[in-house]
Amino acid sequence: MKSPASAPGTPAKPPAPVAGGADVLSGTKCQIFPGDNAWHADISKLPLAKQGAAWLTSMGAASRTLHPDFGPSYGEAPGPYGIPITVAPAGTKRVPVRFDYDAESDRIAYPLTAATLIEGGPDADGDRHAIVVTVDTCELFETYDTRQTAAGWTAGSGAHWSLASDALRPAGWTSADAAGLPILPGLLRWSEVKAGAVHHAIRFTTSRTAAAYVWPARHQAGSGSVAAYPPMGARFRLKASFGTSGFSSSAQVILRAMQTYGLILADNGSQWFFQGDADPGWPPSLIAELKKIPAGAFEAVDTSSLMVSADSGRSR
Repeated sequence: MKSPASAPGTPAKPPAPVAGGADVLSGTKCQIFPGDNAWHADISKLPLAKQGAAWLTSMGAASRTLHPDFGPSYGEAPGPYGIPITVAPAGTKRVPVRFDYDAESDRIAYPLTAATLIEGGPDADGDRHAIVVTVDTCELFETYDTRQTAAGWTAGSGAHWSLASDALRPAGWTSADAAGLPILPGLLRWSEVKAGAVHHAIRFTTSRTAAAYVWPARHQAGSGSVAAYPPMGARFRLKASFGTSGFSSSAQVILRAMQTYGLILADNGSQWFFQGDADPGWPPSLIAELKKIPAGAFEAVDTSSLMVSADSGRSR
């Protein structure tokens, strides 16, 4: 079985610079996918998706605001809300993992150790995502429902990417996300917001999706048609007309990213929840601001013109 790193698609190559700055993971020299990758594509001038109005209606956009699914937990969890990122030191031992969804998981050894951070903490009941980047090889490993047992590591599913490659997962394969996408490139990270620029799309969820996916997604977990519900991989941007002047400078960094790179539908879940890393530095005042962004200020866009190949994340 081929892993995504060797699946059909654009061959691995040195990362290209991201327009406006490199999206490098803090604490590493690893750029989070090449600069020509779909996650870094500017969608501010793309045409609207013809089914977009129906998608927004199904998502309750007219009456909802966005919800940042990260930030201080105020004691409700062992640490802050969000999905933690583990940077594995050079030479970290890789271990086998037993998967529930074995047929669509990358059956390779994963750099999971006692120091690996689990979403929600070691005793969490939720999705229990683990995201690990190897500092020496710039590989990305992601698992869902991750557990260390007496018999070894288990997970619902697992996926692997080279961060220097535009290669996608095999068509129809899930990942640690229902869309078959990597989680890491869509996470808002406090380090990048604090530095003053976000150079990528942001992952988010909604409660019902179509039984379909669009590039660069690879998997669907929905029901119904795209005439009524958004497919996995659908992209939404904050309207250029949305006023940002009343927001703090940190909030404006995020709003600019939403206007330039947009949101990408990555999983089924609560409507208009968008994800960030589990960083203790997220200011409560910023989280409160982000909860005021109206979902009705977004529009669905047609990204088909960006695709170079159905099996590659490279964009025009």
